[in-house]
Amino acid sequence: MAVQMRPGQALRLWHDVSLALVRDDEPDLSARQITVLITIYLDPQPHTVRALAAKLKVTKPVITRALDTMGRYGLVTRKRDPADRRNVLVQRTVDGALFVERLGDLVVSKAAALPS
Repeated sequence: MAVQMRPGQALRLWHDVSLALVRDDEPDLSARQITVLITIYLDPQPHTVRALAAKLKVTKPVITRALDTMGRYGLVTRKRDPADRRNVLVQRTVDGALFVERLGDLVVSKAAALPS
């Protein structure tokens, strides 16, 4: 189902969601970090640093820095792939799933509050 929105409404929604994230007690993630996190939680597993970098068209160090931050907040964990020790597997956590769920709820509530 496509959502119809004018550019001004879309920018207002982005602003309102971003502002709510800045004001709440949730971890303060950058747009890049949120994009990596949402990719990890929306796309099917397994996730590797290499595959995330390729998918998002950024370098592996960009992914590694984002994962470092998200790991400090307990939103993801990493471990070596037992099948191929060169790969690092990125794993979801309960805290990360709850963060993403709250983010989705926030987007829905802010979208519902947009003026017509």
